[in-house]
Amino acid sequence: MVLLAGCRRDMQDQPKYIPLRPSTFFADGRSERPLVEGTVARGHLEADTTFYTGKIDGKPVEEFPFAITRAVLNRGQQRYNIYCSPCHDRLGNGLGMVVRRGYRQPPTFHIDRLRKAPAGYIYDVITEGFGAMSDYAAQIEPADRWAIVAYVRVLQLSQNASVNDVPPAIRAQLAAGGTK
Repeated sequence: MVLLAGCRRDMQDQPKYIPLRPSTFFADGRSERPLVEGTVARGHLEADTTFYTGKIDGKPVEEFPFAITRAVLNRGQQRYNIYCSPCHDRLGNGLGMVVRRGYRQPPTFHIDRLRKAPAGYIYDVITEGFGAMSDYAAQIEPADRWAIVAYVRVLQLSQNASVNDVPPAIRAQLAAGGTK
């Protein structure tokens, strides 16, 4: 009996308030306390829903929420090569190293369905995942997700461009067989 008196379960049974559970301690019956009047959110205020979701009224946006510059494209290429190329490969064909090692092949970015998809759709897939692809919201910041989407658009254009897409001055150089 003396030995059993020392075996107590206080650590597991200690009183605590679990969020969103009822409580008799507070007058309003809730364990979760309301925010103090005038509280200002810090760190994760996501007021620009288009930027953080890629959608307006639940539909994917066509346009990017900020201007796409060379720096944004370079950042997108860097992030794409880190997070996306293992499955999608460097050209976006869906033949990355992990696919060659037996994982399920993702679709190529160069099919009509994905070339015509709104930019917000690709952003949403990066954020929420799709099919066998898990979400990357925790690994990739929202601005970097948009940069990746911009870079995917560059890949799509590079793999599906025609001579007519080249400016006339440069087209003449290509016809002559040289570059400056």
